Amino acid sequence: MVLQDLGRRINAAVSDLTRAPNLDEKASCRLAPIPAFDSMLKEICSALLEADVNVRLVGQLRKSIRSTVNFKELPPAVNKKRLIQKAVYDELVRLVDPHAEPFKPKKGKSNVIMFVGLQGAGKTTTCTKLARHYQSRGLRACLVCADTFRAGAFDQLKQNATKAKIPYYGSLTETDPAVVAREGVEKFKKERFEVIIVDTSGRHRQESALFQEMTDIQTAIKPDETIMVLDASIGQQAEAQAKAFKEAADFGAIIITKTDGHAAGGGAISAVAATHTPIVFIGTGEHMLDFERFVPRNFISKLLGMGDMAGLVEHVQSLKLDQKETIKHISEGIFTVRDLRDQLQNIMKMGPLSKMAGMIPGMSNMMQGMDDDEGSLKLKRMIYICDSMTDKELDSDGKILIEQPTRMTRIARGSGTTVREVEDLLTQQRMMAGMAKKMGGNMKNMQRAQSAMAGGNKAQQLAAMQKRLQSMGGAGGAGGMPDMASLMKMFGGGGGGGGGMPGLGGMDMNAMMKQMSGMMGGQGGGGRGGRR
Repeated sequence: MVLQDLGRRINAAVSDLTRAPNLDEKASCRLAPIPAFDSMLKEICSALLEADVNVRLVGQLRKSIRSTVNFKELPPAVNKKRLIQKAVYDELVRLVDPHAEPFKPKKGKSNVIMFVGLQGAGKTTTCTKLARHYQSRGLRACLVCADTFRAGAFDQLKQNATKAKIPYYGSLTETDPAVVAREGVEKFKKERFEVIIVDTSGRHRQESALFQEMTDIQTAIKPDETIMVLDASIGQQAEAQAKAFKEAADFGAIIITKTDGHAAGGGAISAVAATHTPIVFIGTGEHMLDFERFVPRNFISKLLGMGDMAGLVEHVQSLKLDQKETIKHISEGIFTVRDLRDQLQNIMKMGPLSKMAGMIPGMSNMMQGMDDDEGSLKLKRMIYICDSMTDKELDSDGKILIEQPTRMTRIARGSGTTVREVEDLLTQQRMMAGMAKKMGGNMKNMQRAQSAMAGGNKAQQLAAMQKRLQSMGGAGGAGGMPDMASLMKMFGGGGGGGGGMPGLGGMDMNAMMKQMSGMMGGQGGGGRGGRR
């Protein structure tokens, strides 16, 4: 993913600066910055330009950082490296944040949302993703297909909507998209749907007839919000296209799709600045769950390897994972093979490992070079091993398998793995059991603290968590960039500490499990089946 590569390059440039000798303000002035600072700025600007960010925007960012970090006027006591880090972070946030409040659907009211964009940008799939997002948050959502131009458009929307269990409307005979849109919206308004999403034909800024059609649909349905869908791969064209759509449809939000591709995504970011319109969501893949709410500060934090803990907590809570029994066991200082299997299954439910790793500070560096498919396959093989065990073996601490090696041979044969892989899994389980024993008494206190948090404002709590995370390492002030070395140490990265999963590139499962346990403590339980 190019955006990840961009983040790594920017992060590396800032890290090089932190390793440089102390900055000497006497030898520096605004007109002649020190080589380390100048080199960092050059690398950051080069990375942004290669990612297709508009030249004018990159120039503005460079100028803003220089004016913020004015060595000549800085007091001697100021930590200059920290100030530079914070300036880079804040300017990158400003690049993607137009400071415009995005539209929020009101519960109990019919909110009509119209989609516009270029053909092939992924509008139809994104319509379904957005409908599913609102539906999962308790709003009655539906879809209307007003794309009568593209062959198969209605069939695609119907297939997506059926799979996501979302009501839909369309016509195989009516050719006027404004009529289809109006009939669909009227139908769902009568049925008291709260979010009505209207998909329209893809168009190009040079196709005046299609642009007229778009304005006709707007006049017919009078949408509460118009969203433009931008393909992350269209590069420098994004700004011109966005301006043309803004003039014709005056959209109020942008959704960027295909950010998991190999094309540069900076052009879409340039479109935000050109139209002063907020990005509300980004599409990170083809599946319905590959859809993330866009929060500028959290996005830049994740881009720079600082994580997005607020996003991770929100994602984990939305999955309603079964943790009740495991939390109970850990609070008693116990961690069985079954507990390890349950944790592995929960990790699999969270989506691609790279997505989760990007949300945990420092972990994206640990995952570097590891393919999602490779990591998932190794996790699956560990689950296969557990599934080949009896209830007695699953509910044990693993000693029974070590004392009776023939059991390991039987499990390896039944799961299609090797005895070495079974031994590796037991090694991991022993590490986790040791951690559970240490955590024991602290878990009850943690659960009490979480119960106290449950009554508060979740949005404020998540924002506070992100703010605390960003101010780690003495950066000072909101949006300060945390010390990467400290975060890596905190999460077991950089080769520190035991707990690396055998065969998974040394990924610190102890840290991951501990973090998940903290986030999911007290969530709903369920059955704990096993092999008889």
